[in-house]
Amino acid sequence: MKKIVLIRHGQSQWNKENRFTGWTNVDLSLQGIEEAENAGTLLKKEGYSFDVAYTSYLKRAVKTLNCVLDKMDEDWIPVFKSWRLNEKHYGFLQGMNKSETAEKYGNKQVHIWRRSFEIAPQPLSKDDLDNPRHDPRYASIPPEYIPDTESLKDTIERVMPYWECEIFPHLMKVDNILVVAHGNSLRGIVKHLKGISDEAISDMNIPTAVPYVFEFDDKLKLVRDFYLGNAEEIKRKQEAVAKQGLAK
Repeated sequence: MKKIVLIRHGQSQWNKENRFTGWTNVDLSLQGIEEAENAGTLLKKEGYSFDVAYTSYLKRAVKTLNCVLDKMDEDWIPVFKSWRLNEKHYGFLQGMNKSETAEKYGNKQVHIWRRSFEIAPQPLSKDDLDNPRHDPRYASIPPEYIPDTESLKDTIERVMPYWECEIFPHLMKVDNILVVAHGNSLRGIVKHLKGISDEAISDMNIPTAVPYVFEFDDKLKLVRDFYLGNAEEIKRKQEAVAKQGLAK
């Protein structure tokens, strides 16, 4: 049985403050570090081991991966980083408090910005110093590929070429792959793997730092998928994600 385990990064400082983060390079909170370490401890306890790992260019995902591998004593495995696994770009919303934004624009509008499949927030100005065009991480990427804002559809179109050409084919050579990324980039992968509709994916909430296991047969056909951990705790964390965009 071949496995791909997806993990959303641990709680970031802006998750803690309930801010839209997107491509902003925010660090993990102390809770996020603990969550990541707990994920690694759980994976090791349950007998998981990985041949290779993938993550994004963003610190919160990279640090989560480092914490997981440290707890598993697998710091040595090959790690590949790609901007294509970055979070959805939230445009002008980045840095804003989600509840305050909902109070200003309404819960419905914020839900559309957060979860609509095709509607993106207003773009970040190209002259804005927070625009990733000014970030050295992305200096080698053609400017037309660097987003100023994204919908989930845009995010999936960015992620899928890397998934289909790099990550998933690698499963033909190895048996166990770990991918640590972000809520929306991972929702895109899950949508693809499970054939979830454009409408239904808006209701999917991926909790922070909970291993999401996908098992495949030798022909790479999906056999089953499940979260690893306490079911009640996972449900609580999913509900917390869903409530982030609501006015107080």
